[in-house]
Amino acid sequence: MTAERYTVVSADCHAGADLLDYRPYLESKYHDAFDAWAATYVNPYEDLMADTADRNWNSARRLAELEEDGIVAEVVFPNTIPPFFPSASLMAPAPTREEFEQRWAGLRAHNRWLADFCAEAPGRRAGVAQILLNDVQEAVREIRRAKEAGLTGGIMLPGAPPGSGIPELYSGAYDPIWAVCAELDVPVNHHGGSASPPLGEEPAARAVFMVETTWFSHRALWHLIFGGAFDRHPSLKLVLTEQGSGWIPGVLDMLDYYHGRLMAAATKASTAESKFGTGLAESMGRGPSQVWRDNCFVGASFMRPHEVPLRDRIGLDKIMWGSDYPHDEGTTPFSREGLRIAYAGLPSDEVAAMVGGNAARVYGFDLRFLDEVAARVGPTVAEVAEPLKEIPAEASSPAFALGGSVRVW
Repeated sequence: MTAERYTVVSADCHAGADLLDYRPYLESKYHDAFDAWAATYVNPYEDLMADTADRNWNSARRLAELEEDGIVAEVVFPNTIPPFFPSASLMAPAPTREEFEQRWAGLRAHNRWLADFCAEAPGRRAGVAQILLNDVQEAVREIRRAKEAGLTGGIMLPGAPPGSGIPELYSGAYDPIWAVCAELDVPVNHHGGSASPPLGEEPAARAVFMVETTWFSHRALWHLIFGGAFDRHPSLKLVLTEQGSGWIPGVLDMLDYYHGRLMAAATKASTAESKFGTGLAESMGRGPSQVWRDNCFVGASFMRPHEVPLRDRIGLDKIMWGSDYPHDEGTTPFSREGLRIAYAGLPSDEVAAMVGGNAARVYGFDLRFLDEVAARVGPTVAEVAEPLKEIPAEASSPAFALGGSVRVW
């Protein structure tokens, strides 16, 4: 931050190429197959067909709208349809063996496009590379390529929902991925919505999805903790994004409880729980709360007022605010108001950390460079300190929903 303005880095934004614009980024051997696929593909997302869809790929428009919203830099998650995918990759199920080659080519094309897109705004975009978990060694090679290409946002860890056909995230099969991410200081990001199993088309399916989707995304935390990933790779970073933040203290208490019971049971062969604790001490090392303090962060998209009082228990150095641009549930174009409703009245150093400083540290942004942009467009310290008395009439983000309370998860 500067003396008068906050340097705001959104830890949760989304982008992607228009469908046909991915073609030049595909290896030429896939061009004919891509042409055939694209000719019949019907985009299922209304927002990607609207006249505002170019916010995903129009660099100049995007910079202008983010600056108008007070945001100077962004972590860029995927949004549009990559080649050969049935839907946005964030929500797409794991590919079958027959689908894998083309899907993997599609994600590589996205990563190449994203590197060019980030290069259009040097120092202001941290692109998150995509991988698949079906072939671990190929994922490792892509992580190295993405790092060399300048994608500083790390990788997006796909979910492994029940029925996916791939090993659970606690599996030792993924250790080469954790190893290369730790070696290269590549954050592992797990985004909300990316781990839910298919629920079918019944009328209740969408409601059930809304209730369960964050829980399925949270599973990555305890899978990697109990799987020992952080014990074997102490510098590994895990970021949980757009999953809320108020659930974290309670879940850590629960994980500490089970960890304590199972570790104790492992030394007492006569207890009923002993079989569940066998080998745990050797495999996981530190307890869950310690792992959180040492290795984990939260992309607290459009953080809500009822979550803010928990910031010390979550960790002030862990929280990274995000606008979720350009999604309808994001705070744009009312991000200043979103910051006010959450952070008014807090010490300015705490606000500065949550709205930009922490993200700069995790993703390697140059704060001195960004401060220069923020001096021109950032929200003022005085402005954010003023409580929000009236919610903008057109605001659609959950950040402005009244009556929120801490959720179970």
